[in-house]
Amino acid sequence: MKLFGTDGIRGEAGRAPLDPDTIARVAAALVRAHGGRGLRVLLGRDTRESGPWIEDALTRGFASAGADVGSLGVVPTPAVAYLTRTDGFDLGVVISASHNPYRDNGLKVFSGAGEKFTAAEERAVEALVADPSWAVGEGSGRHAQPRPDLVPHYLDHLKRVLPDAGPLAGTPIVVDGANGATTDVAPALLAALGFAVDAIGVSPDGRNINRGCGSTAMDVLQARVVERGAALGVAFDGDGDRALFVDHHGRRVDGDAVMLICAEQLRRDGRLAGDALVATVMSNIGLELALKDRGLALVRCPVGDKYVMEEMLKRGLSLGGEQSGHVIFADHLFTGDGIATALHVLRTMAATGRALADLAAALTTYPQVLVNVRVRERVGIETVPAIAAAMRDVERRLDGHGRLLVRYSGTEPLLRIMLEGRDQHEIQAWAEEIAAAVRTHLG
Repeated sequence: MKLFGTDGIRGEAGRAPLDPDTIARVAAALVRAHGGRGLRVLLGRDTRESGPWIEDALTRGFASAGADVGSLGVVPTPAVAYLTRTDGFDLGVVISASHNPYRDNGLKVFSGAGEKFTAAEERAVEALVADPSWAVGEGSGRHAQPRPDLVPHYLDHLKRVLPDAGPLAGTPIVVDGANGATTDVAPALLAALGFAVDAIGVSPDGRNINRGCGSTAMDVLQARVVERGAALGVAFDGDGDRALFVDHHGRRVDGDAVMLICAEQLRRDGRLAGDALVATVMSNIGLELALKDRGLALVRCPVGDKYVMEEMLKRGLSLGGEQSGHVIFADHLFTGDGIATALHVLRTMAATGRALADLAAALTTYPQVLVNVRVRERVGIETVPAIAAAMRDVERRLDGHGRLLVRYSGTEPLLRIMLEGRDQHEIQAWAEEIAAAVRTHLG
């Protein structure tokens, strides 16, 4: 039984594997896989309307296996990761589907160290869920103990990144909460630090998470930054573990530029371990070249922030992330934290006296296209002659002056075709050639 994808368990709320009985069984299996009765579990969720009943199903499963359950309510994912580690919990579970529409939901699981589960841990839980020799015991009527008292501990931890706005006091910034988990905490924290905050995407109704707002829909934020004359805009995703930015011209600043900006600042501070950072195969080749020019190395890994984390731990590195805005600062937390990322960018602006547009200009990106093709099944691409031939032909035409990456999405029935090269129109046409072959044989 395959439950876990690249970022936990995800699907349509109410349908397997996110139906109440399967959710309860997953919870009970998590307890069984981690020592049995007496475990302390901490829950958090985003603003989706399915969140409360999923929390109840989880609590039923955990309680049936003898675990004690606390709930933070609506909080960003990194709050659960941090507080699980610091406040004596054995497991943390976030109920969220991140950037997906409201009908979807998911489960992200953290160890007592505040780290996402490894592939081996996920497989162990899947095996227990599939084992017919046991059943979920009685746990109905149990509710998680509310623990909003712990949230200030997480906010205090964030303030260690940037205690106050300093020379940026009064600077206007626009914050887009994606009608999600950062709705309450991010604007309030940034205002308390001394920034003049204009907040949008902060009116969740259970169904408008990520809808026309947040890091997946930044047009409104871009216009608002220019209209208000703000120094920058920051857009969070639904669960708050990533952030993307807009400079004062209204131009987008992605995770690659943020990683370069933060790498330079961490090196100036003497905190960039190994003079290297970890990024996924989706990061632009321009990041690799910019780091090389500065005497820094780029280590690539598969897509997914848990793979970034694993590579950072293995190599003892302090910075890593994804183009999509997941950035991990090892001396802060071993998972992406959108608010912490925003504070690091603001800290660099305060330390250097430079605008975000100026800092981001250090990255020259190669043109990149990403084409998603919906597929009916997942098969090895190399086993489909027409698709393999189209890919070989594109690689020949790139002639070493770009990158081709074809991979399946970890959370949706999609094949993603990414191309980088010197000419936008050229690589777009080449990507469509591969996409046409995929549609014909797998669509």
